[in-house]
Amino acid sequence: MSHLNNHASDSLCRSTGMDPVSIHDMIALSLSLCQGRQEPKSTGRNSMSKFTRRHALALMASATGAACTSAGGPAVQLGTGSEPLKDLAAAKGIRFGTAMDVREVSDPAYLDIVLRDCAVIVAENEHKMYTIQPTPDAMNWTPGDTLVAFAKANNLGMRGHTLLWQHPQWLPDWINDSDFANASEAEAVLGGYITAVASRDADFIYSWDVVNETIDPKTGDIRETSFTRVMGPDVLEFAFRTARAAAPDATLAYNDYMSWEPSHEKHRTGVLRMLERLKRNGAPIDALGIQSHSNDAPPSAFTPTQQKVWRDFVEEAIGMGLDIYLTEFDVNDSMMAPGIVQRDQEIAAFTRDYLDMMFSYRETKDLLMWGLADSHSWLQGFKPREDGIEKRPTLYDSSYRPKLMRDAVAAALKAAPTRA
Repeated sequence: MSHLNNHASDSLCRSTGMDPVSIHDMIALSLSLCQGRQEPKSTGRNSMSKFTRRHALALMASATGAACTSAGGPAVQLGTGSEPLKDLAAAKGIRFGTAMDVREVSDPAYLDIVLRDCAVIVAENEHKMYTIQPTPDAMNWTPGDTLVAFAKANNLGMRGHTLLWQHPQWLPDWINDSDFANASEAEAVLGGYITAVASRDADFIYSWDVVNETIDPKTGDIRETSFTRVMGPDVLEFAFRTARAAAPDATLAYNDYMSWEPSHEKHRTGVLRMLERLKRNGAPIDALGIQSHSNDAPPSAFTPTQQKVWRDFVEEAIGMGLDIYLTEFDVNDSMMAPGIVQRDQEIAAFTRDYLDMMFSYRETKDLLMWGLADSHSWLQGFKPREDGIEKRPTLYDSSYRPKLMRDAVAAALKAAPTRA
């Protein structure tokens, strides 16, 4: 296992009172526990199966860092990397951060850009049910606790993701196989789990994605799970009320991947209908988490027509009294031309346009990336490019050099109106 970043390691030791050997042991244990948990059923944004490729790419990057500028290599136009993004964001009342997993705590080069640019982190998988409670009789706290300790040691804030991933593909097998006799039995299981997780770091985690991706984008309806079969749509309200009792000071959000893309009309409509029901029933929901992935259309499809469609959606959510969190931002270039310079320019232009729109609403309070470097992106394993080349969906390339996309984020933050 590679050594810890010295600053991160020293801080973690001071924060926890543990010696360096214990810290290394804790991280090693986290990795082994992550490797031993249930494998999700297919590749996706939060799939464990992406780790091998993703971290192999990160290791390869150190050996190939100069490839893009060496003779015969592809041309690259790098970004400036000036001014920490967290500072630009804070000046406007916005929090900037990224998703992390425990493996990244042992990547010193990656930690350098995380600690330079980020004010907050969110656990990529370590706070999900399939990690924490893969079987009914065991709670696996170590991976999540490791990231919480890392955040505390480095003065980072932390979001929680997610208490109920209301999607059978991502629930543990034992939940999917449960044949609850009635709503009370399901409430006992789900309520006990949410209470245990949300209360564990209630004095530190400032926001929770209480429910994640419950809307089926093909129909606009709530997905069926073992919980909804006996609780119906009331499972959503129950989750929010339970989370509020366990973490009274946290901002509670619904999180989903509906977007501006033309194919997402039913998804957008279903999310709004679900939010209206939650508000009508008095559920304690404070924010809408907009993941901000673009996987079904290229950036060029973000036309004035689609921008108006998206503004209408965002404004309807804000009109319900909800804040907006951009929770998982990246840009999928799988439908773009292979040239690196052209891809980077198009991604940067879209990033600026999208963030200018979203930051124009003072209700937009957070911007979190779903990974800061290309080698750490889930998109490398999701809908691969037909030409097989590496995607460039994040702020830094696989050698951890800033790209034009980072400049676009910085410019959008500078141009954003200040929040109260």
